[in-house]
Amino acid sequence: MRYGIIHDLPVGVSPGGADAWAHPELLVSGVSVGAPPDGFNQLGQDWSQPPWNPRQLAVESYRPLAGLFSTSLTHAGGIRVDHVMGLTRLWWIPAGRRPDQGAYVSYDHDASIAALAGPAAKVGAVAIGEDLGTVEPRVSKHLADHNILGTTMLWFARDASGAPLRPGRWRRACMATVGTHDVPPVAGFVSGEQVTVRARLGLLTQPLERERAESEQTLASWRAALQGEGLLRSEGAPSQDGLFEQDSVAPDAAEFTVALYGYLGRTPSLLTGVSLADAVGDVQTQNIPGTSTEYPNWQIPLCDADGRSVLIEELPGCKLLRDTVAAVRAGLP
Repeated sequence: MRYGIIHDLPVGVSPGGADAWAHPELLVSGVSVGAPPDGFNQLGQDWSQPPWNPRQLAVESYRPLAGLFSTSLTHAGGIRVDHVMGLTRLWWIPAGRRPDQGAYVSYDHDASIAALAGPAAKVGAVAIGEDLGTVEPRVSKHLADHNILGTTMLWFARDASGAPLRPGRWRRACMATVGTHDVPPVAGFVSGEQVTVRARLGLLTQPLERERAESEQTLASWRAALQGEGLLRSEGAPSQDGLFEQDSVAPDAAEFTVALYGYLGRTPSLLTGVSLADAVGDVQTQNIPGTSTEYPNWQIPLCDADGRSVLIEELPGCKLLRDTVAAVRAGLP
C-alpha cells in the first residue's frame, strides 16, 4: 500500500487518564468539549473530554500539539484528525450544563494547523481532517491550503438546492465516504433502524413520524440520483417530477450499498473510504453521539444482514464486500 496504516486521532483524552494527570496545565477542568445541535444529533453532543487550554498552548508555541501529531505519525503513513475544526475552535460545555448551553472558544488556527501540517510534510504522510458538521467554509479552505485533506460524507453532500451533489462536483482534496462511525450503516438507513434506535434513546426533538418521513425522503432523493447515474435499476414509470412512483418503497439494502459506493468511485476525491459495516450489510450503528451508558458504543460486533457475527477471516469470502470494492474501482480513472 502507498501509505499503509492511517491512524485515527480522537478529539481529546479522558479527564481521568494519564494525559490529564501528566499535563494538567494543558487541559481545562470544569468544562468538556462537544458539539451544538445539528440534523443528526438534535440535542447536541457532550464528549466528556477536557479541552486544550488555548493560553497555555500559546505560551508553549503549540509545541505540545505538534508533538502529539509527530508521535502519532511515527509508525504510520497518515493520520485522520477527528473533528478537525477543533484546531480552530471547540464547543465548550460547562459542567452540569446541557450540550446546547455551550459556546465556542477559539484557538490560534494558523499555529494549530501548522502543528499538523508540519509533522505530516516532514515524513511525507497524508493528513486528513474530519471537517463535517458545523464547519465554516474558511476552515476547509485553510486546510486545503496546507495540503490537509478534508472529508466529504455522501449523506451530507448536497448542492445549493438540497439535491444530492453530482459526482463531478465533489472536491478533490478530500477523503470521500458514504458515512462515518457516528452515523448508521447503509442497511440501517434502509431498514429505518437508525430512527427507531434514536427514538428509543430519546434523542429526537421532533415527532417520530416526521423523522421517518424525512429519512424516507433522503433515501428517495439518493435513489433518484443513483438511477440518474445508471448505478441503480429503475422500476415503475417516472412521475411528472422525474422520480419514480416506487420511491416510498425501501430499496434492497445490498444493491443500494453497492450503488452508493459506485457513486463515490465516480467522484474526483483523492481517497475513498469503504466501511466494513456497510460492506457486510450490518444495520447497527457503531457509535451514537450523545450517549454513553445508554448505548453500547464501540462494543458492537461486526455482523451481516442476518445479525451473524462476521470474523476477519471470513471477509474475503463476503460477496457484498467484493461487490462494494469492485463498484468503487469501476468508477476510478
